[in-house]
Amino acid sequence: MKTFNFPATSRYYGIETVTLKTGNGPVVYLQRRFLPAPEKFALLQLHNISQGERMDLIASKYMNDAEAFWRIADANAAMNPEDLTGTPGRTLRITLPEGIPGTPNA
Repeated sequence: MKTFNFPATSRYYGIETVTLKTGNGPVVYLQRRFLPAPEKFALLQLHNISQGERMDLIASKYMNDAEAFWRIADANAAMNPEDLTGTPGRTLRITLPEGIPGTPNA
């Protein structure tokens, strides 16, 4: 198997490809990506959703990277990041990246 060259900051980094042989030639696709378990993330703080908030702006605020919204989605077990901002008052977990141990304010 082979991997695409997604950057290390991508949610698809390191995902292997599979080739399906069809009558029209091979089709290469990414293997399915499963959401990691929320307990694999070290909590830094909580964020309460306000009306009209967007995931890219939340990611920019806490991670200085608007494209890192998927890390917040993973830490909150959401396949679709937009599902996290639909309910004002919802609390989001803001965490370290998966597998990095730590405690806030350490």
